[in-house]
Amino acid sequence: MSRLSQYLNRSGKLLRDSTSRMMRMQGADEPIRAPVTLFTFNSRSDIQHFATGCDADIGGLSTVHLDLDESNVFPSTSTKTSPSPGEISTVRRPTGKFWGEMNLGVRSGLEGRIRGGYAGFRSKLRPTLFGELTEDVSNHHFLALRVRAAGHPRTRNSYYINIQTDGPITTDLWQHRLFFRRDDGGWEDIYIPFDDFVLTNGGEVSSQQIHMFRERVRTVGVSLLGGNSGVTGPYELGIDNISAVNTEDVPAGAAHVHESSDGTRWERPPV
Repeated sequence: MSRLSQYLNRSGKLLRDSTSRMMRMQGADEPIRAPVTLFTFNSRSDIQHFATGCDADIGGLSTVHLDLDESNVFPSTSTKTSPSPGEISTVRRPTGKFWGEMNLGVRSGLEGRIRGGYAGFRSKLRPTLFGELTEDVSNHHFLALRVRAAGHPRTRNSYYINIQTDGPITTDLWQHRLFFRRDDGGWEDIYIPFDDFVLTNGGEVSSQQIHMFRERVRTVGVSLLGGNSGVTGPYELGIDNISAVNTEDVPAGAAHVHESSDGTRWERPPV
């Protein structure tokens, strides 16, 4: 599908949705609490909706890829008789694969001028004839991700989830670290309360923390920040979908236990 066709399709969708809400007088209804799928990673078309970037864009040596993984996904080799809350035994469909090599070095001549150790992806902006297409998750309390952490074990503690909302400061980014429960490369659902995200700007935690404007979410993405912890090596993150859910959708024991998330504390903002 051409970019023009995609642009016109988004414009039509925004117009239809807005008209439908007005016809139904949706503002007078009870808030919709059902889970909302924000992004899927199950087709080549899905993958094309995301942009990637890494420190190589400014002179670093890391690599980044976001591909469709069409290989067969087999059940976990875990010896547990039944999955723990949030664990998924198998995902039998194509999924996204965010992978590459994390490297802290930089190209010759740039030593001391830039910092290596970054890779990430985010959903692309979606302009339309009637303004930008955004997501409203104001009636939901959790961001949910179905993922699996592969690659070298030392890279698994350096992933962050990033949310950009529609606000006056375009470099503001809401961030939270991804805490994995599994260490066997198996699939799991991760639930992060929106209220636990930290506002950052330019890679630094903002001194003034405000409430996230969840009515207009522009982009969602994931970054790997090896430069924060000196982590290098091959990384891989499988991702099936990203959604917004409520407390009743979170299995008992699967919700993230609050831990301080200090954002990236890195000098370059994520992609």
